[in-house]
Amino acid sequence: MTLWEYVEDRWDLILFETAQHASMVAQCVLVAAVLGVLIGVATYRRPRLASLATASSGVLFTVPSLAMLGLLIPALGLGVAPSVTAITLYALLPIIRNTVVGLQGVDQLVVDAARGIGMGRGRSLTRIELPLAWPVILTGIRVSTQLAMGIGAVAAYVSGPGLGEQIFSGLARLGGANAVNSTLTGTIGVAVLALLFDACFVLLGKLTRPEGPLSRRLTTGGVRG
Repeated sequence: MTLWEYVEDRWDLILFETAQHASMVAQCVLVAAVLGVLIGVATYRRPRLASLATASSGVLFTVPSLAMLGLLIPALGLGVAPSVTAITLYALLPIIRNTVVGLQGVDQLVVDAARGIGMGRGRSLTRIELPLAWPVILTGIRVSTQLAMGIGAVAAYVSGPGLGEQIFSGLARLGGANAVNSTLTGTIGVAVLALLFDACFVLLGKLTRPEGPLSRRLTTGGVRG
């Protein structure tokens, strides 16, 4: 059986696993983005805290994914819970680091000017600093998404959902019928999903850059409000 015939024969299952994989990654990256940006915002003005936050997430990042998933089994069991937890933890580092770097890189003269016209710290953060740091933060989210795609496939080790099942199933049956087709289907599917997600982030970056249409609309709406 050729690869195409294999995909045609199992199209419904592959489509379902692809949707599972995409949904899992999207939700994990969203949670990591919220947590990572909040941690970055809370620590970027305090270099020691920022270093501690980055170092802590960096330590988690150095743990091999299979070891991390294995360590989570006693507490969370098998399935979705350990998969989502591991992916979210791995996705934190690039987002925290880029949030801190982006906010610390905002020109202090711009911040001082905002304060000079009566903006408080919170308003300066939301209206000036975060928008200027956004391209750097978005880059961190893009990197985290690519990492999450790969780790999401490894999550099949703990019976996690997604295309990893195709990969692990094929590897377990190497030499058997359709083992290579199964492995290739999962691998290609993950790669295609990664490209599609990255394309979405590229589009989002264009829409939300300072001169982008979405950014102008939000700015105009904020001024009128």
